[in-house]
Amino acid sequence: MNPRILFIENLEQACYELNKLNCDEMGTTIMAPKAVFKTIKIEGLPTKTANLLKQTFLAKGGEVAIARGAADLSISHTDVLICATIKQYRLALAQLKLQPWGLPQLANEIESVLNAVQAFPRRDYSWPGKRLSILPHRTLVMGILNLTPDSFSDGGEFNTTDRALQHVQAMIDAGADIIDVGAESTRPYHGAETVSEAKEKERLLPLLEKILSVSSVPVSVDTYKAGVAEAALKLGVHIINDIWGLQGDPRMAEVAAQYQVPVIIMHNQTGTNYAKDILSQISSFLYRSIEVGRAAGIPFENFIIDPGIGFGKTSAQNLQVMSQLEELKTIGCPMLLGTSRKRFIGEVLNLPVEDRLEGTGATVALGITKGANIIRVHDVREMARIAKMTDSMLKGSFDER
Repeated sequence: MNPRILFIENLEQACYELNKLNCDEMGTTIMAPKAVFKTIKIEGLPTKTANLLKQTFLAKGGEVAIARGAADLSISHTDVLICATIKQYRLALAQLKLQPWGLPQLANEIESVLNAVQAFPRRDYSWPGKRLSILPHRTLVMGILNLTPDSFSDGGEFNTTDRALQHVQAMIDAGADIIDVGAESTRPYHGAETVSEAKEKERLLPLLEKILSVSSVPVSVDTYKAGVAEAALKLGVHIINDIWGLQGDPRMAEVAAQYQVPVIIMHNQTGTNYAKDILSQISSFLYRSIEVGRAAGIPFENFIIDPGIGFGKTSAQNLQVMSQLEELKTIGCPMLLGTSRKRFIGEVLNLPVEDRLEGTGATVALGITKGANIIRVHDVREMARIAKMTDSMLKGSFDER
């Protein structure tokens, strides 16, 4: 008999298992939505809305948990947990869309979250002579090039023309799909030199022009200053990587929109205090970044999110984010993960920055299983191999690349 639990995350997996049973086409269509179970958390709903939501889902066979005091309206707001199959969601949401009191908007937001986790965030970007595709089971590798004297891991190693260009080519040969160039250390643990826009341009632009002329892969620029980003885009850079998620410099969104390039929006904050659940605050920040960008004219397809491992987070908080990383898939954007050689790895393993290869590899493998689509790394050859192996295991088959 051999009973075992199947972990079915989406309709595609459900259909695959049903087809293995030799279900007919109609049976598969009916049963697949019943085989996928999702729990959704909603924060701060008015208690009247929460009670109506609960009644609707209960009538369809789902379950809704609310705070004590919500049922008798003795509290004004409550967080909510919805526990239901995809079929139950479909039935309940259809009914909610016909009701007043803001329930149609809530239903649309829940539907959007479900769609985001069901569909892979595929992207196809193209520039003259270059392309970049984000595809299932094909993690992209972003190689780090620091043109800085004080980066925490490799400061001063590649800030001359010859060494920078040699390193770019070495990373491409090792499997880099993107080269990320930075001219101001944005290391998350303080002590980095804050440089002016003029100084950052002085460091970046001459080398960037040469890098763009030789790189066979797209080049991103790691900056939070709109003036630097604009100068880099005029030279032909392909992607903007903003550690403040368009919320640091008020002109950054406008600049990215003008050039219609992909923009990586990272979560960041000053200090490590969080008023509530850390994943909730990260997602709220990223949603706000998307709102800022879309208001400026950036299409949704041009956003790539980054949880900001190490930035505004303690080591314990970084580990918590890594353990719950898949929650950010509900935003519906590709995810970049930057853990390479960071302090939380050193603190777990009690190792210096130059000896964190295995620890970084563990974070890369776990990150990919939890939804990361791009990994930003120093050790390109080793991490590209780990990514390829992890992708192949998740896919369940061998794939040449």
